[in-house]
Amino acid sequence: MDTFTAISIIEGVEDAEEFEIIDAWQYLIDTGVVWSLQGSYGRMAHDLIATGVCYLNNSEDIAI
Repeated sequence: MDTFTAISIIEGVEDAEEFEIIDAWQYLIDTGVVWSLQGSYGRMAHDLIATGVCYLNNSEDIAI
């Protein structure tokens, strides 16, 4: 996956199953790209991490 594809999936530009949407969010979190996008992406990523849907590979990336 790449950043463009992940964002396309999240925005609904590309049809995707639920697991693919979660994978797209996880990709953006893993690469750290999500923290440099507009605020709504970071807030959603934070919520997904807080609820256990996604996870951080490095606990220093963000404080929850």
